[in-house]
Amino acid sequence: MPKIRKIKKPTKLKKSNFIKKNKIKIKVKLEDKKIEKKSTSSGSDEKPEIKKVKKQPSEKRIYNVKDFVVYPKHGVGKITSIEKATIGEIDIQFYKILVEKEKLTLTVPINQQSKLRPISSINQINKCVSILKTKPKIKRTMWSRRAQEYDQKINSGKIYELAEVVKDLNKNTDIIADQSYSERQLFEKAYERLKSEFEAVLKVNPDEVQKKMDKALGRTKVEELAE
Repeated sequence: MPKIRKIKKPTKLKKSNFIKKNKIKIKVKLEDKKIEKKSTSSGSDEKPEIKKVKKQPSEKRIYNVKDFVVYPKHGVGKITSIEKATIGEIDIQFYKILVEKEKLTLTVPINQQSKLRPISSINQINKCVSILKTKPKIKRTMWSRRAQEYDQKINSGKIYELAEVVKDLNKNTDIIADQSYSERQLFEKAYERLKSEFEAVLKVNPDEVQKKMDKALGRTKVEELAE
């Protein structure tokens, strides 16, 4: 008779030990996943440091005495001096600007001169002349609204917008009856502002500038006919 070997039954793990081991494994896996997430998020979500750019204490543009500049609300002016003053224990440097047409002296701090601009170049003046030669734009809107738009353009300090106002309000005549009082005022204001900048850039006498502008506007033809 062959010997019959008894098959040993597998040892049963205690439930408590089995649960404990599984819990430890799960904890380890969860911790590993957290570490992976942190490493990936720190790599992708890391925002670059944004450095704040400090504002410069003064404007880059430096003007000298006798330089011509344009102040939008008053037109062309000439720097007569660069002075210093102490206000509230702070030293302030500023320009003294004479606007001859208005008999006005402006005081503009150097660190607050963003409104100032240098006078135009010869090329810009030539472009203004070509604008004056074009046909005026006739708008059908109410005059009060148009007058407001024209006034904003005049005070913008932009020479091309100034030339557009002169061109649009030009009636090719000096007869007062052909223009309303407010139209005439706006035209003269824009015309004088543009003329003063032409004078400063071209460095010629006012009569020569007026002839140049009137020729571009076609006003000389009317004067010839009147004579």
